[in-house]
Amino acid sequence: MKLSIIIPTLNEEAEIGKLLVYLQQHTSIGTEIIVADGQSTDATRRIAEEMGARVLLNGFKGRAPQMNAGAMAASGDVLYFLHADTYPPAGFEAQIRKAVEEGFGSGCFRLKFDVPHWFLRINAWFTRFDVNAVRFGDQSLFVLRDIFHESEGFDERLLLLEDQEIIERLRRIKPFIVLPHRVTTSARKYKVHGIYRLQVGYYLIYTLYKLGVPQEQLMLVYKRLLRKG
Repeated sequence: MKLSIIIPTLNEEAEIGKLLVYLQQHTSIGTEIIVADGQSTDATRRIAEEMGARVLLNGFKGRAPQMNAGAMAASGDVLYFLHADTYPPAGFEAQIRKAVEEGFGSGCFRLKFDVPHWFLRINAWFTRFDVNAVRFGDQSLFVLRDIFHESEGFDERLLLLEDQEIIERLRRIKPFIVLPHRVTTSARKYKVHGIYRLQVGYYLIYTLYKLGVPQEQLMLVYKRLLRKG
């Protein structure tokens, strides 16, 4: 079983090199690493190329089209979508392989943040449950390649929550699982914009999404959350 790791990036020069070093230390020979870049203006692509990753320059910004482009270029039997500031647990390849052998078509890991703040620990604790309302895109996502294509991939009309939306379609094709180990993701946005403000804002956006609020309005709410002050 060959694994293709797909990393969407946009101006991630501070993170991509560290992640690629980690992946090279924790993956087997033959694992494919694809960096699907959304027109970064910094050194992201150069660093990724120098580290040996396959780099795709996508014509459109946005995680959904970038991840779809990576999936189309991938040669692995299993696709593993990973954010540039998120580190999978040691032995993640074996854990994914075991889940596939047990009949699961897709899944994710639990989550922990790289800072010990009590509020983020509580939020991360809830990621053990298979519930979209408490799921983070940073939990990463693995999916059998054939199932991904059968689901028609990420919905490129979505500006936000594309990670959560696709899971509902994937689980209709074959069972989904939340694996017991945890990825470690950066709390950098929380540090900049405020832990409580940002997390409550994320729950607000998810609620508005479930109520059918258009994506353009959700993006306006999101951009307001990311404003300092």
